[in-house]
Amino acid sequence: MNTVVCLKQVPDTETLIKINAEGTGIVTEGVKWVMSPYDEFAVEEALRQKEKAGAGSVTLVSLGPDRVIEAIRTALAMGADTAVHVNDPAFAAKADPYATATVLAAAIKDATYDAIFCGKQAMDDDAGQVASILGELLGLPVVTMVTKLEVSADKKTATVTREVEGGQAIIDVPLPAVLTAQKGLNEPRYASLPGIMKAKKKPVTVKTAADLGVSVEPMTIIKSMTLPPARQAGKKIEGDDSDAKAVALAKALHEEAKLI
Repeated sequence: MNTVVCLKQVPDTETLIKINAEGTGIVTEGVKWVMSPYDEFAVEEALRQKEKAGAGSVTLVSLGPDRVIEAIRTALAMGADTAVHVNDPAFAAKADPYATATVLAAAIKDATYDAIFCGKQAMDDDAGQVASILGELLGLPVVTMVTKLEVSADKKTATVTREVEGGQAIIDVPLPAVLTAQKGLNEPRYASLPGIMKAKKKPVTVKTAADLGVSVEPMTIIKSMTLPPARQAGKKIEGDDSDAKAVALAKALHEEAKLI
């Protein structure tokens, strides 16, 4: 089974985020960058489908600056076969969901694939829009929040279980399709030492705006970005009388916290 996986490099979830001087983004220096966690589920599922079919390839596509090669090599070490790295300063300040999907579509449109996997959302902007826009641009059906996937023997259809509020939905979808991975779809593997060594030799094609023949303008522009206000210190209800403490707690929740 031939698949394409779109992945994004994001700041580590434990990174201390700082806003840049312009207030339009984050300070990128000194940040630890990793593959977006939901994209790990996408890579793993592509690998499992290839292994289940007994043949095929897994191609990675990622948009970003030079440092993105680290996330690409991580996915290659997991077992992906090849990668396309779209690296062009022309895209650097324009990579909102629409622009990103446009660039990814241009990089993917001539490829041969049975499915395109994405994480359900990136862990930095949490937009969750790229996969749906990508499917629209490529003329493909899209199923989001996938927690189980069964592909037919002829690879023409798939039965997909997706998470919905309060339950699950089971959908039959024609292939190729764009599928977004939710936690629970699988358990991503760790890269083995042999896999890490092999990843260094696997082909990574670098594409620029000129190579893809696209020029994009973002549909959204960040006007300002601020950190959330600092959390206020908690209040401890003192005393030995439990009834009095309960009354004091209820009064504090009503008058101070405005929660009841």
